[in-house]
Amino acid sequence: MVSKDQAIGGVICLVCVVVAILYIIGLFFYNAIITSVPALAIFGNDPGVVQFWLVTIPVLVGLVAILAIGAWIGWTMATTPPPKPIEEITTEMEEKKEEPKMEEMKTEPAADTMAKEKKPEKKK
Repeated sequence: MVSKDQAIGGVICLVCVVVAILYIIGLFFYNAIITSVPALAIFGNDPGVVQFWLVTIPVLVGLVAILAIGAWIGWTMATTPPPKPIEEITTEMEEKKEEPKMEEMKTEPAADTMAKEKKPEKKK
């Protein structure tokens, strides 16, 4: 049994292959098709017009997609606050490292005395 994601992927692949085949036929063989079957001349008898739109529409979609990505990157950069300077980050890191050391020094003597108390004496 095929999962839902695999089925969607198969449909997307099939649609892409069909669109690619139709695109190539329309771009290169439209003139041959309308001369042999005039009823298929849906877009008119001039193959130049069809070829123009077959090239123009994907170029337009691609250009708009690239510009949308660029606008999204620009918007993200414009609305993101600037990062902290490195000096502040290193100062904070040093302060965090110093705080546990002071606490350890306060608790270590108690830990040493407990460790000494637990050690059994060696027998002679």
